[in-house]
This record gives sequence, structure tokens and C-alpha cells, in this order.
Amino acid sequence: MTKGSAVVSSQTSQAEVQSLINRAVKLGDPKLAADIRQFASTRQYGLVFEHNRPERMRLYGKPVTARDVVQVLPRRGTAESAENRSLWRISALHDGKADLYAYVAPDYADNDGEPRTVDVSDLVAVSEYDQPIYAGLRETGRVEHGGDKPYQVVINGENYHALEALAFACAGKVDCIYIDPPYNTGAKDWKYNNDYVDGSDQYRHSKWLAFMERRLKLAKRLLNPADSVLIVTIDEKEYTRLGLLLDSVFPDANIQMVTSVISKKGSNRRNEFSRCAEFIYYVMLGAAAPISTPSDMNGTGKTATTELPVCWQYLKRRGSSLGASRKGRPGLFYPIFINRSDGSLHSIGSPLPGEVDRHDVICPSGTWAAWPLRPNGEEGCWQVQPSRLQEQLEEGTCYLSATDESKEAAQFLYLKDNDRKKVLTGQVYILGKESSGKLIIAPQESLNEVRPKDVWTMNSHDATHGTNMINSLLINRRFPYPKSLYAVEDTIRFFVADKPDALVVDFFSGSGTTAHAVMRLNHQDGGRRRSISVTNNEVGVEEAKTLIKAGHRQGDSEWEARGICEYITKPRITAAITGRTPDGEPVKGSYSITKESFELDEDAQAISKKTGKPIKRNYYVKKQVPDPSVRDQFPMADGFEENAVFYDLTYQDPTAVRLGMAFREVAPLLWLRAGARGRCIMDEKPDWDIADTYAVLFDPSRANAFVSELAKAPHVGLVYVVTDDERRFASVSAMLGGLPAVRLYADYLRSFRISAEGANN
Repeated sequence: MTKGSAVVSSQTSQAEVQSLINRAVKLGDPKLAADIRQFASTRQYGLVFEHNRPERMRLYGKPVTARDVVQVLPRRGTAESAENRSLWRISALHDGKADLYAYVAPDYADNDGEPRTVDVSDLVAVSEYDQPIYAGLRETGRVEHGGDKPYQVVINGENYHALEALAFACAGKVDCIYIDPPYNTGAKDWKYNNDYVDGSDQYRHSKWLAFMERRLKLAKRLLNPADSVLIVTIDEKEYTRLGLLLDSVFPDANIQMVTSVISKKGSNRRNEFSRCAEFIYYVMLGAAAPISTPSDMNGTGKTATTELPVCWQYLKRRGSSLGASRKGRPGLFYPIFINRSDGSLHSIGSPLPGEVDRHDVICPSGTWAAWPLRPNGEEGCWQVQPSRLQEQLEEGTCYLSATDESKEAAQFLYLKDNDRKKVLTGQVYILGKESSGKLIIAPQESLNEVRPKDVWTMNSHDATHGTNMINSLLINRRFPYPKSLYAVEDTIRFFVADKPDALVVDFFSGSGTTAHAVMRLNHQDGGRRRSISVTNNEVGVEEAKTLIKAGHRQGDSEWEARGICEYITKPRITAAITGRTPDGEPVKGSYSITKESFELDEDAQAISKKTGKPIKRNYYVKKQVPDPSVRDQFPMADGFEENAVFYDLTYQDPTAVRLGMAFREVAPLLWLRAGARGRCIMDEKPDWDIADTYAVLFDPSRANAFVSELAKAPHVGLVYVVTDDERRFASVSAMLGGLPAVRLYADYLRSFRISAEGANN
């Protein structure tokens, strides 16, 4: 048993208690039985740990005020020490200084320091996890590339407080929460009370469980109880404890764990087996269940076949008959112009009249003409007319596969009518396009959807793909252990593929992979899913040492510029949408991975067919081909038709909120609650303002005129009414004809009080 946390068998312990009660009853002592039952009701079974270990959070960016509890930041050029974690309370503020006295908190090491006076700039406010805070959002940038689509939202801030804010905006509305929390490996991969937790901390498991439980309870408020899923990834260090914790927080859920191979070569660990896999918990609420898909995720099912449902044919008509010649089909003899610079298609010419010599055709500058010539040099013809060829090239049902200027030849492959019809009517499964423009079509058997297995062996889930993705989008920027984009995409697909308007939340967002995956899913089916990603702006351990040595500390612009959110998350999502790196260059590469394949050499195939002899192994050519397990393959430089907005979490004075003096900070939360689409009402008006999806009535005395204007805006689905009078709010609500209404600022303040009160429940 690990000190600081314990696992007790719930069923065994409760059975022993019941046995004692039964014995008391047999002895004729009902009072003793009642006392045992009463005592047992106060005990906890299952996962036992110190739920109330103090967790204190620094509120960087919050202006300190009198009576605030604070910590003194380290002197510039020095690292954090135990002294900087001592708690003080401000007794007075004057001339940029703060008078402090020692603050002794319950369950916390005493601070017996003498009263002192320090610069306000050297202080940071501190909050207990269960104290109510009043969060706002301050926009720090946006990318608009998706028309009227809803916005992907990124919030930089402490995720516990961000979850409290989201409880006001999204309670009961979230379809999927995906998180990749700290794995608590003992390698200083996360902080508790602003201090890294390492393997020598005897309470590290208990701290981690308390840390996770608080956030999971808030997350539970966000999920739609009728149909939603929480997804948590973890490794072997905490997966057993996590399973028990999830069972405790979500007792009515259907919980299943999946094993996913993320490195076939393994990660070497001293005196241990090499680690190849991680674990994924699915917590399914209400009617939530994984959908069937073309892949069983294991590679052992029907998807292993390579038989395609279509057959690619040569565009050049074969044979020596009149019908395959220029003379027999003059309308099908025309030039196709190829760029000399890179061998790509330039354009398609018109059919030549019979009397015109093909050598007299003038090619566009920088091109040469490919003709449908027979092997003996005679003029043949193409299979389709120029207009039809142009259509098929645009569809991806025809593509250029090879060229040879010396022979005036270009090899095109295309789909004939029946196979083309399968594509145009959706009878085949399209994975994406190759760089040549060719459609990537799934094998025939993959059309039979199957139930995914609970052991995944997908090449696309290898962790190296996460690193490669960051390298492509953010050249020379590093992020430790990024998830494979395709792994996250597949993980959430089972629960949002059939929900084109799903809301997905990730409050351990890191580099922003979840938001990226949501955008790719939208690209595949035209969905309008949106994501809310919460990350912080911590810097790496080594980066922090460099910044401290240079005299910087958290809160300085130089420090913040190197944090996760500013340096990785925001530019990663921006690059994914625009198709441009932070330097403005097109992103290189495509959304695809390759695998080894052996293709039969065409000459060997012809010899085998002629002689009837089997083909030897050395006639197969080893090459890298697109892996069909990655859907939607296209150049990353194409970007996405998406919008994104970035926020910093701020902390508001509840009195200022109550008096309506903090509207700009609260405004983005109102917009989020209304669906994060269209214009955000940022400024107060004398009477009202009506945006794309919601409206705010600032002056309830103008309710009649407001309701008349609202009738002209049928797209509005939510109304906020600014009033502290419950009866006036009820009167306005009655005038709205059933349109949902929220009372500002009372509902906002109440939401945070509820979060604080429920922190220990």
C-alpha cells in the first residue's frame, strides 16, 4: 500500500460490515446493529485517499487587493524556494507597496514570519481550490477562415478555474470530453501547489487523485447526462487508481478501458518491460456507445484486405482497330500539355482536325504536348473527350501517373462509367486524395462496418507522428510527447462521428491536438463541431532556468512568450487553419502517413501472363504507399475552413460584476453559452443589443420595444436580461414566448458559488 493513498475492496468491506450487523441481530441486540450500521455509513469504501489535501492556485494577472491572500515571488534571477510558497494576507495597500502579515491556513505549514512590506509588483494572489472565483475571458487573437462556422476556442489559464467558468457557459451541453492529464510518472511532469511532484514525494499518488477528482467533478457538470462520453488517456503508473476514481465519480456510467499501442519498438525502461502501449478509459453516460466503423482498430479483421471496389483503367485507348485510332475517333485525338518544370498537368487542348499535323500545334509557354500514341508511334486516341477528362481530373477519378517527353507520352489512369458512378453516388469509401489528385479509395471489405476491438494496433497512432506534426507546423519548436493527431481523431470519432454539431472539451489541451482533430473531422464530413481547449502557459524546466538566469519570471512578457499556449498551442492551431507556419511559409507535407508495400513490376506481370509461370519474389518492388488507416489525406498547406479565437482567463471582483462593471470580461462567456458563433456582444448599450445567436437586454424598462425588435431576428436562441429584480426578470421572460432567458449577473455569480460549494461533494 502506498502511503498517502490506499485501495480498499468495497465489496469485501461492506460484506464484513453486514456480517457484523447480522451477528448483532442474532444476539438480539438491535441497538448494536443500528450503531454498526450508523458507523459504517460514515466510512468510505473503494478508493481511499486524502481528498482534502490543500491545493492552492496562483492567480497570475489578478490585481491584488486588501485582504487578499498572496505569495511573494522570488527575486529576479533566483529560482523558486519554499519561502516563496509561504502565505501572507494583505492588510493595507499604499504607494505601490503592500503591508503583509503571516497567514496561517488550516492543514498547511505555519507561516510564522514577521509582518513585512513589499512591492505590489512582487506579489501574486493565491486561491484555495474551493474558494469561489469569478472568471472572465480576455481575447488575445483570432483566426477567421470558416465563414459562419462556430469558433474553435482556446483558453489560457488554470484549468480548475476554467472549468468553473465553463460550468456557467456549457453545463449539460458537452458531447465529449477528451483529456490527456499528467501521468504522474515521478519525473516532475506536473505541479501541485506550484511545486513539481517527483518520485520521492510520499504523497504523490494522493495528491494526484485529489487533483484529478476535483476536476472530474467539475467536468461531470459539463457533460450531457443523456448521451455523452468522458475519455481519459493514462499509462501504467496510475491506471488502476484512475479506474477506481472514475467509478467513484461516475457510478452510473458504463466504463471500459482500451489498450492502444503507441510505439511498436517500445520505450526502454531500466529493469522493466519496454512500454509500447497506453490505456484509454471511456466513461459512457446515458445512451452513449461507440459506433461501428470500417476499421476494427486491431488490423486483424476484414479491413486487412487490399481488394478495391473500383478498377483504374488506362486513359489511352488500346488495340490496333480503327476504333482505337485517330482516324476512327478524331474527336478523341487532342493534346494534353505538361509543365516542363515539374512534370505536372498544365491544361487540355482541343481535338485536332484530320488535316492538321500534331507537330504544328503550338504549346503554351513552358510546356510540351502529350499525345495518345501507340507503341509503334502511330496516332491513337484517348478514351474520353476533353470536357469529360477535365471533370474527372477535378473529381480525382482521373490522375496523371507518369510522363516521358522524349516519347510525347503521358500515362493517365481513370475510372470508367460504372466505377465513376460508385464514387459520385457515395457507394465507395473515400479516404482522401494523393498529391497527384488521385482519390484514395478504401478496400472493398472495409465498407462492412465493424465494432472496434479493445486493443488497438494502428500504425497512425504511433507517438512519432505527433512529433512529426509539430515539426511540420511549427518548424524548430519542440513540445514534449505530443499525441498523434490521428490517434486523438480516431479516439473521439466513435462518439462524435454521428454528431456533426458536437461540442468537444479538452481541459488538459497541451499543444492543441484535440482542437486539430475536431477540425479534421469537420473537413471529412462538412461538420460544424466545435472544441474548447484549456491549456496553461507554463514553460519547460530547462527553459525556465534560462529565463530565470536572464532575470525574468512568470508574468513577464519574455516569460509568457515562451509558454505552452503562446509558443505552441495558439500558433499550432493557427498554422493548421491557415496552412502557413508562424514564419508565413506554406506548411510542408500532407495529412498522411506511409507504410511499406510490395507492388508487382508491370513487365514481370506481363511475362508471367504470357508464360504461365509464377512470379518470383524479386519481381516485386518495395515502396512506400499511403496508409489507408489515415482518412482525409491532403496537403497541410490547404488549411481548414475554420474559425478560432484565443482567450486568457481573467479574475473579476464579484462586487464589480454585481454592479455591472465587468461586462467586457463576462461577455465572451455569454457568447460561449449561446454557441460560439457569429458576433460577440462586447460593449454595453443604453437599451439592448442583438447578435447572430443571442441578445442582451441592458434596460428592462425597454422590454416592449426589445421584444418587437427580437421578432425580426428568428436566429436568436438565447436572451440575457440585466436586472437584480427577480420579478422584473420573470415579467420579461414571460414576454419572450418561451425563448430561453438568463438573468445577469445573478446566474453568473451563482454558478461560481455552486462550483465552490460542490468542490468537496
